[in-house]
Amino acid sequence: MPQNGVYDLLKLLEIAVDDGYSVLKYTVVNKREIEDLIDRIYTALPTEVQEARLFLKRKEELQNEAHQKATKILQDAQAEADRKLSESDQLKAIEREGIRIKNEVVEDCEKIKHIALQDAESIRLQATEEAMKIREGAELYAEQVLTSLEGNLTQLQQVVKNGQIYMEQLRSDSVGRYTNRK
Repeated sequence: MPQNGVYDLLKLLEIAVDDGYSVLKYTVVNKREIEDLIDRIYTALPTEVQEARLFLKRKEELQNEAHQKATKILQDAQAEADRKLSESDQLKAIEREGIRIKNEVVEDCEKIKHIALQDAESIRLQATEEAMKIREGAELYAEQVLTSLEGNLTQLQQVVKNGQIYMEQLRSDSVGRYTNRK
């Protein structure tokens, strides 16, 4: 679907909302028609926008997965440290070891979290940059279409003007022939 198809669909959406009827401060619209138009708009979006959206969704999934892994590691480490503390005669040594392991795990988790946040920021910046490029491309395309339309309108205006001049000449010639016959 051409890029201006999205704009056409948005215009249809505006019309559908305008065609609704008002009740107090609300507007009642045909829900099925609106949903159909929204589906068509999603389908008409450039693949770059859809890919960026999937990219951001994957980023969120990776962040959640990293957080879950970090939580699991912390829970496992805590459980392991608790088990070791309760089983051993050497309570003090095991307790120190458990704290050390816990601190290492927390440190590792913080590193993982920091890396995940850096990756997420990088992905966000990349998606923002891609979105800006897409928008700039869309604006350039719209400008080119409008410039082309302006040129076409100018040509059509000249054709109409030439037609008017030709019709005026025909009328003048006809009047002249009619006057000469009398």
